[in-house]
Amino acid sequence: MSDKTINHKLRDIQDKNADVELLQAAIGRQSITGNEANFVEQLREVMTANGLKPNTADFLPGRPNIWGHRKGTEPGPSLMIVGHTDTVNVQGWSNAWEGQPREDPFGAIEVDGEIWGRGACDLKAGICASLAALRLLDAADIKLRGQISFAFIGDEESGEPGMGVSAGAKDLVQRVKQGEIATPDFAIYVEPTKLNVYTAQIGFFIADVKVTGKSAYFGTPQDGVDALKATHKILTALWRHEEELTAGPSHDFVGPSGILVTDIKGGGYIAVPGECALSVIRKLRPGEDLDQAVAQFENAVNSAELSDEISVEIKYPAGRDHPLGGSPVEIDPNHDAARLLATCVQQEHAQGGQIGGAPYWSEAPFLVNAIGCPTVYCAPGDISVAHTFNERVNVEEYLAAVRSFALFMVAYCGTETGEEE
Repeated sequence: MSDKTINHKLRDIQDKNADVELLQAAIGRQSITGNEANFVEQLREVMTANGLKPNTADFLPGRPNIWGHRKGTEPGPSLMIVGHTDTVNVQGWSNAWEGQPREDPFGAIEVDGEIWGRGACDLKAGICASLAALRLLDAADIKLRGQISFAFIGDEESGEPGMGVSAGAKDLVQRVKQGEIATPDFAIYVEPTKLNVYTAQIGFFIADVKVTGKSAYFGTPQDGVDALKATHKILTALWRHEEELTAGPSHDFVGPSGILVTDIKGGGYIAVPGECALSVIRKLRPGEDLDQAVAQFENAVNSAELSDEISVEIKYPAGRDHPLGGSPVEIDPNHDAARLLATCVQQEHAQGGQIGGAPYWSEAPFLVNAIGCPTVYCAPGDISVAHTFNERVNVEEYLAAVRSFALFMVAYCGTETGEEE
């Protein structure tokens, strides 16, 4: 069967209504970080119906991952689809859309050709498109030679207190290392990319800096040690560091490194400010070492000329695959599977299929670094509307993703005849 024949067949038999209903049902399952089990229940039903024999296990009490696979008809390449089941919260959503069709963040209503709701693009569209792709191949009676597997994991989002440390991803890779889950040859993590193929992503760390001096009555400031003035010197040093980073090396897909002060609090009580706190996020381009980046940051802080009476404490609250943050990662942009995926997308969605890099951090480093599996990001949806009151996904792009993933499964895994399509 030729590529064109497969394309036409998949387009002709795709049940678009069923695919849309699958996504709408997924959005309707509220799964804000910590409540992943609510969505996993639906995934278990869908995966069972797809012959994936799903398994679940808690990565933390009451918070399950789910995974399953279908063996190929013959030995062949193994493909894994990965995505996170949790979403960010919906605080303020209903107020923002009060009295309008989009008022319910889990209503999954279609407006002007787009499906709205929390998780629509980040990343339930990717999860549903991948599962619908396998269902489409079954409807076309196309059997894969290689193995296809799916792993949907929790705790990726960091919006809830004490959560969002990639506990689900850590559990997944541990099970792979132990042999409970087979190591795939290639993986797609279905973060939204507008159906482009991202072979690289940024890294990051967050630093919370506490500057402590000594408070004193405003009428006798000589009795105090001004933490806010000290913080001004630290900020000056950090902005100088920012200029050095942005003027330095630049990655082809994600640009230069950078650092951003995101929050500052201090002062009050009509007195000499005795304490001041600021938060910083540092962007790393692929190829940078996270430990070295932290050392550069601390050197910048220490370069500020502060009084001996000022103390500075730094904490790093957002450890992921690294104790201090999330590592940048990339694979060869000319990797055969990445290029093949891009070609499959281009056949179904002319606006997608470009090789690029992710301006965000997600969990590909666990797969690339911990288990040695080349991984890309690819899925429908626009990351710029994720986490906002405007989260939505274009229906036609989503349906094209179903066909694109199906084509790639055939092209990468081959068919039971042993021929690569």
